[in-house]
Amino acid sequence: MHQILEGIFLVLYQPINGYCYNSDTHFLFNFICENFKKYKNIKGEILDIGSGSGILGLLVANEFKKLSLNQCEIQEMFQFFTTKNSQTNKISANLYKGSFDIINFDKRFDICVSNPPFYHCDVIKSENESLKIARYNDSLPLDNFIKRSSEILKEDGKFFFCYDCKQINEIIITLNKYKFNLESLQFVHPKSTKDATLILVYARKNSKSLTKIFNPLFVFDEDNNFTKEVESIYKKSSTYSIKASIE
Repeated sequence: MHQILEGIFLVLYQPINGYCYNSDTHFLFNFICENFKKYKNIKGEILDIGSGSGILGLLVANEFKKLSLNQCEIQEMFQFFTTKNSQTNKISANLYKGSFDIINFDKRFDICVSNPPFYHCDVIKSENESLKIARYNDSLPLDNFIKRSSEILKEDGKFFFCYDCKQINEIIITLNKYKFNLESLQFVHPKSTKDATLILVYARKNSKSLTKIFNPLFVFDEDNNFTKEVESIYKKSSTYSIKASIE
């Protein structure tokens, strides 16, 4: 086991049957790190919205030690896994149980991060109820997601999330509606010859900064191998996944 885990930053338990984290979370973590480079001292309260297995918040809290991690999760199965993974990796975390848009949070946050359910509710859905909640935005509509994030963030709060890039018009309109400024964004493409499928977003309350557009991220090269940039991202956010049942 020591040889297997050498160089692994996080060990993460995930359900045998249920939603498992994917590359989107790794890309979002890297995007957060790139944006944080311009700030000297990253500290305060961070909330991982819809924490699932806990991977995103744990990666960020592990990288930026002065952050106090909070997690929010509606599904009992993932409440178990996010707690187990926090304990396994010895990262202190405060878990709020319930639906993000109705929880009465007892504090305001400096940073919110999320890989939310973003598939449009009109697409064909999985029969697995857990997957439905984790993937489709009728469980947390975009307007509710951004509105509630604005309400619980401090006046200069930072907001990071990824989303289906085909909904970029609605994203920008809704961010403006709730007084967010779009600080930066990055498009993720399967290949350089393919259209973007994912957008990484950094928005901030009460800011007037001009928007930075990062270079696009291409996942695969012409030989269907990971690009060097993606290999570097996976190395930085290295994890070891273990499929497990709730015990």
